Amino acid sequence: MSEKFNSSKQKNDKFSSDKPRSQRSDSDKPRGKKPGTEKSRIETVRGGKPAADKSGADKARTGSRNDKPRTDKPRSDKPRSGKPAGDKPRSTKPRAESLMVKKVNDEEVEDAPKYEKPKNALDDGDGLQSEKLQKVLARAGHGSRREVEAMIQAGRISVDGKISTLGDRVELVAGTKIRLDGHVLSILEAEDTVCRVLAYYKPEGELCTRSDPEGRPTVFDRLPKMRGSRWVAVGRLDVNTSGLLLFTTDGELANRLMHPSREVEREYAVRVFGQIDDEKIKQLSRGVQLEDGPAAFRTIKYQGGEGLNQWYNVTLTEGRNREVRRLWEAVGVQVSRLIRVRYGDLNLPKGLPRGGYKELDLPDINYLRQLVDMTEETVSKLPVERDRRRVKANQIRRAVKRHTQVAPARRSSGP
Repeated sequence: MSEKFNSSKQKNDKFSSDKPRSQRSDSDKPRGKKPGTEKSRIETVRGGKPAADKSGADKARTGSRNDKPRTDKPRSDKPRSGKPAGDKPRSTKPRAESLMVKKVNDEEVEDAPKYEKPKNALDDGDGLQSEKLQKVLARAGHGSRREVEAMIQAGRISVDGKISTLGDRVELVAGTKIRLDGHVLSILEAEDTVCRVLAYYKPEGELCTRSDPEGRPTVFDRLPKMRGSRWVAVGRLDVNTSGLLLFTTDGELANRLMHPSREVEREYAVRVFGQIDDEKIKQLSRGVQLEDGPAAFRTIKYQGGEGLNQWYNVTLTEGRNREVRRLWEAVGVQVSRLIRVRYGDLNLPKGLPRGGYKELDLPDINYLRQLVDMTEETVSKLPVERDRRRVKANQIRRAVKRHTQVAPARRSSGP
């Protein structure tokens, strides 16, 4: 009996220790369940009322979290910091202003700081205006906006020694120097330049470009030379297309006339080869799907023909690449000849030979400017040139008259 008691005592001594319970290490603590832990626990809450029996929930949680049983000590209302909950000071941080709505009166609105425009914004007052570089150069007659944008992207244009990039803005001041390939361009004087417009009869075989690396003829080869400005083509014509092509010294006028939003009519005389019926004509009037979107003729008028070669006059309000030819090809008809005969209300001048040009007078120039909402011109250079030609013709006439008067006198004085 004593041996059993001693053996059981030795077993109990393994879990006993002289240290207080709070100072025991994990190795000194007994493992296993304490007696009475499987009984239902009663937890007290702040209100002092007993909580419901949660033994079933505890069993489920002990299997998933930890095998260590929970203590039977009730929860205390005392906070962990040792201070009562009521003595904790409130935070002094201000609340977010975005959540607060404050009513202001008219006086506070007037005293509030006003919005200031950035430096690169347009000035709508009497000061200088900042404009896009391609717009300034196009208005000055150094090319259309597309041509100028291509020059900027190629790094050929600089402003005050700095290479320009697409989207740069400039202010037109006396000290601003804009260069193209190192040469200074005249910008300020371009505003006083008289707007000039040429009607050119483009023949087949000429390219609508300023220079061709293969040496082929271009539409600019026959145009008159100018100082301080250059001719800008209003749109393009295919190399195999002939007819009316306008040129102007005002790049802004050319850009507005070419823009699809203006819907300026272009009329073409087209000779087609193939079978044409009413269904194809209706299809071209309603519209067909091309590679770059739907397109249609505004008007189609039959002009006659022989056999499979028929002539039609068609009108468009945009100038996409080879649009007339592609429309006819979409219905299975080939275009054998194409001539532009009208741009807006301006017709191809009668009697003008292919490769020839005619400068428009002031009423025709103002018609084009009104068409695209631009101010009218009051001065034209054409009357000045007519006066010069008249003076020159009179000088030749007088010189011929003097020559006829001098010649008989010399004969009479001869031997």
